[in-house]
Amino acid sequence: MRITVLAVGKVKEKFYTQAVGEYAKRLSRYCKLEIVEVPDEKTPDGAGEAAVRRIKEKEGERLLSHVRDGMYVIALAIDGKMLGSEELSEHLSALGLYGESHLAFVIGGSLGLSDGVLRRADEALSFSRMTFPHQLMRVILLEQLYRSFKIRAGEPYHK
Repeated sequence: MRITVLAVGKVKEKFYTQAVGEYAKRLSRYCKLEIVEVPDEKTPDGAGEAAVRRIKEKEGERLLSHVRDGMYVIALAIDGKMLGSEELSEHLSALGLYGESHLAFVIGGSLGLSDGVLRRADEALSFSRMTFPHQLMRVILLEQLYRSFKIRAGEPYHK
């Protein structure tokens, strides 16, 4: 299985970079992982609704430029479907059985995802109703993917 993580912005803090690297290394046993970062837009203080929409659209266009035919796109969105770790593992297995061999997880910037990205997504997934920093979300996503593969393989880790 191929997994592409499309994310807005660079991971700047060393501890996040180390965590991303560690989970990428662990995942290499189970899948081919690619992480694609697109530049984020600076949000001016007091940005109005129109400015926020334009920023999300620009970031969304950058994300969508990396979406390829044959990718099954999963947008990480606060109002997406919530799954437990075992349910996520089962869902990823089912996608593989249905022929989806290339999954793309999309993480927006600090303002979220554009409507265009959400329309293109095959589904939306939420890890919580809480808001997380988008850099931390990469770590959380990779950890949950690793956990899913471990569950699927019947290996200890998830308890």
